[in-house]
Amino acid sequence: MRGLLITGTDTDVGKTYVTALIARELRGEGVRVGICKPACSGAEMINGAPVWSDIEQLADSAGVDNRELICRQRFLAPLAPPVAAAQEGSSVDDDRCRQTVLDWEGHSDLLLVEGVGGLLCPLTATSSIADFAAWTGFPLIVVARLGLGTINQTLMTLECAAHRGLRVAGVLLSDGDQLAATPAGQTNAEELAARIDVPLLGIVPFGADSVRLRDGTTPARIAWNQLADG
Repeated sequence: MRGLLITGTDTDVGKTYVTALIARELRGEGVRVGICKPACSGAEMINGAPVWSDIEQLADSAGVDNRELICRQRFLAPLAPPVAAAQEGSSVDDDRCRQTVLDWEGHSDLLLVEGVGGLLCPLTATSSIADFAAWTGFPLIVVARLGLGTINQTLMTLECAAHRGLRVAGVLLSDGDQLAATPAGQTNAEELAARIDVPLLGIVPFGADSVRLRDGTTPARIAWNQLADG
């Protein structure tokens, strides 16, 4: 199975937004896109029923009606999945996390897997997102927050990935906090590119409807299929 695992340098850095944008671009190219998340925590109650906004975004972007195909394990509290599960008297099961990926075997040309938090975020009582990423074998897309502090967070994430033998296809800077005009936002890309040994794919502007790599002033679509192939 071919795929990309989208992870982040922290929580709320824009992983879901980026994953959804990648899915839309691939679908626009005629690619059969699979999309999933091993576990999801943090629901909003709407009309008395829990709604996980991450799952809704992913479902909409990939045109998937069955939420079970996207995420089998969903918890209410906005906490790390095993902590949120424990509050409900439950637990996150490794086999069910893996089955969420295996369900897409033969049903997608490229599977997008969105992680939870950062690489070392607990996924189950005994494993992390990094462990899950190693099991999939998929190259990583690292989403980093544009702004002050992102250099340190990104370098630590890449060092963690290298230490664990995880392949990183590239880094994307996400401007979800609208910091592009700040001194940090204006210098992040240049400073990171000089310090990392993986591609800096580009910046996702606030409210962007596509993910694009810029060559001078000419936008060019990122070759997600090629990144998935390493």
